[in-house]
Amino acid sequence: MAGVGGQMHYRKGFVDAIGHTPLIRLETLSRETGCDILGKAEFMNPGGSVKDRAARGLVEDAERRGALAPGGTVVDGTAGNTGIGLAHVCLARGYRCLIVMPDNQSADKYETIRALGATLEIVKAVPYADPNHFQKVASRRAGEIPGAYWTNQFDNVANRDIHVATTGPEIWRDTDGRIDAFVAACGTGGTLAGVSRYLKSRRADVRTVLADPQGSSLCHYLRHGELRAQGPGSITEGIGIARVTANFEGAPIDEAMTISDAEAVHHVYRLLREEGLSLGASSGVNVGGAVRLARRLGPGHVIVTILCDTGAKYRPRLFDREWLQAKGLERFADGASDFPDYDA
Repeated sequence: MAGVGGQMHYRKGFVDAIGHTPLIRLETLSRETGCDILGKAEFMNPGGSVKDRAARGLVEDAERRGALAPGGTVVDGTAGNTGIGLAHVCLARGYRCLIVMPDNQSADKYETIRALGATLEIVKAVPYADPNHFQKVASRRAGEIPGAYWTNQFDNVANRDIHVATTGPEIWRDTDGRIDAFVAACGTGGTLAGVSRYLKSRRADVRTVLADPQGSSLCHYLRHGELRAQGPGSITEGIGIARVTANFEGAPIDEAMTISDAEAVHHVYRLLREEGLSLGASSGVNVGGAVRLARRLGPGHVIVTILCDTGAKYRPRLFDREWLQAKGLERFADGASDFPDYDA
């Protein structure tokens, strides 16, 4: 409580607490490259990930347009983090929530969504062209439930727009406009496209870069105009896709690179040992991309990336040595850096 004549400072509930996350200088990697490599600590959002922003943007947009009535049901298909964010926002706003997820995600995400009171439907992981893909099942479920609204995170540009309105301006403010490059992976495309749009609007020469996990098709698409997977499927969850979403379409991206699982795991474990940061594999992809770009640009640059979510959700996989060994990734967790090159 503030003193006499002072003013109390607080956020008004869960939704108001989303955003304004700090930038963290990754000290060891910054020293090694001579650049300031800064991670935006999105794992510090109240629901634990960058997807809290998308959840807020999607629900508030539906409210503004009158597409979601009081007491209605919010439906979406997700790899997990958007579902967690939506479940939180729905509790705070008084909505019911139905989340559809593929069956190849971390068990902790399923348990968290159920614990938040959302209805969870788990479906077989199939290609997007299949009518039983989790996104298409979510669309159908919304049509079957009276008063339901499909937030459609992949193709609803309210996802992108919340990053134009919040994440981008926060990065610009906290770097005092001295940012040289922004690097991020793409799931729905909302974060990368939204932040890139905002930064380019402030200074056109800010370099925007896609860090694509192995097995995704977007790197090849940006380089050659054709969707083609680079390397085998990835261990990452929620990023790397084989189609151009409405959020990603037309994004002002300057270049793209493919980051292997080996490189991602290497950086996840370096961040843990050297920075005390326990993060998921998506953050490893992002940081791997930022480091690779820093080495190419040379010392003196300011490079920002996204630290997406915590490693706690991935303990049975990413932080299990037997699992890593079975995937051929254990030695990269121990510091090996002879990564496969899927961009060659």
